[in-house]
Amino acid sequence: MKKSLALMLVLTLAFTGMAFSQVKAKDGIYFAQENDFAKDSGWKDQVLVTVKGGKVTSILWNGVSNLPGTADKLTAVAAGGYPMVKFGKAKAEWDVQSKAVTDYIVKTQDLAFSKFKADGTTDAISGASIHVQPFFAMVNKALASAAVPKGIYAKSGWFFSEQPAFDAQTGWKDSVLLTVVNGSIVDVLWNGTNKDAKVKSKLVEALAGRYGMAKAAKLGEWNVQAKAVQDAIVKAQDPSKIAIKADGTSDAISGASIHVTAVFLAIDALKAAR
Repeated sequence: MKKSLALMLVLTLAFTGMAFSQVKAKDGIYFAQENDFAKDSGWKDQVLVTVKGGKVTSILWNGVSNLPGTADKLTAVAAGGYPMVKFGKAKAEWDVQSKAVTDYIVKTQDLAFSKFKADGTTDAISGASIHVQPFFAMVNKALASAAVPKGIYAKSGWFFSEQPAFDAQTGWKDSVLLTVVNGSIVDVLWNGTNKDAKVKSKLVEALAGRYGMAKAAKLGEWNVQAKAVQDAIVKAQDPSKIAIKADGTSDAISGASIHVTAVFLAIDALKAAR
């Protein structure tokens, strides 16, 4: 009897070891995000996964938006800008439900979770009625990539800056949201808000072909040039190192002839990360 119990204990420990050995990634912090903004909500989710000692020790689920003047999703939720309970009749707000999902992964180490319903939700995670299937795919995408190297910034997180007023000529007010992981800039989102509340964000208007720059600009519509600026900031890591001319344009950014407002806003936003 004692031998049987001992054998069962060994097998149990072996199985537990197998369950916790699913993480093949080396120790580090990993990042991934969805490819596109959701058509219905305008959000694009992101995930930060920390691996230590061969285990997932923490996960942070957040998101960025193409809506005008919007900070990251967790900040929006805290400010009441993502009211799932009031308008979606959810039992808990998004931050509470998303934490239930991330806690589940840290506790179980179950990266191969597959108990999804047809709509992408699950009944297997207590406290979460939100769509989780894309999130699990994103976690595995992060762990399949290279760890984010240690960067120059003392703080990680989401850093937002917005122009103080609408431009008198264009009617636009630009904003920048930077995602910093392990001290490194991994994503930059440049967008704008119009003084006319009926007009969607600058990014959405440009993608829809309504911004009107494509006909006059040789380098493409605003969103195309904006991406070149965003990529340049990620490459430079320190936006203050990007040379800017007196007129607010930059010859240092290939693919962009527009005024690089995002560079100035990024410099301002990153003061909080120093």
